[in-house]
Amino acid sequence: MLAAIAAATVGDDVFGDDPTVNALQERVATLLGKEAALFMPSGTQSNLCALLAHCGRGDEYIVGQLAHTYRYEGGGAAVLGGIQPQPLTNQPDGTLKLEDIAAAIKPDDVHFARTRLLALENTWSGQVLSTQYTNAACELAHERGLATHLDGARLFNAAVASGCSVGDLARTFDSVSICFSKGLGAPIGSMLVGSRE
Repeated sequence: MLAAIAAATVGDDVFGDDPTVNALQERVATLLGKEAALFMPSGTQSNLCALLAHCGRGDEYIVGQLAHTYRYEGGGAAVLGGIQPQPLTNQPDGTLKLEDIAAAIKPDDVHFARTRLLALENTWSGQVLSTQYTNAACELAHERGLATHLDGARLFNAAVASGCSVGDLARTFDSVSICFSKGLGAPIGSMLVGSRE
């Protein structure tokens, strides 16, 4: 490993000049069927950046009450982004009822926080969300003008368990975060994957 580190071609990633990081970002974007990927130190940071990209101050996102982005990420969306979570009850299989999602979307009214995003998690508590469910949830969200984000910290585990590719599992989401330490054995790192914007 030390020999590989010493022999690696490096550049300044601040300027996008590190060929190793660039190659990893391109590979992950291709695997997930997205335009671009951005390396980050943690899944918490990837998720927060996704929420900040999709929502402005005073906006809200719909999320499961037991989801990592709501329960375990230090309230970063609210504290750092001024983004209000709208938590819904997770079903035993990790899904959110589609009718609950539809009912939680606020009307376009100055008196309400604007609902901008649906955030799901796959796997959820060790269970794989089916592509049938995620496709239906994303279709509902997109029809109502919401963006969609997938906390895919364990997406590679979900791919193995379901027999689907990570691209198939990520296809209908506007953004996806993946974690390199969960199931992939890396000591650190995450990617936020989506459009170049």
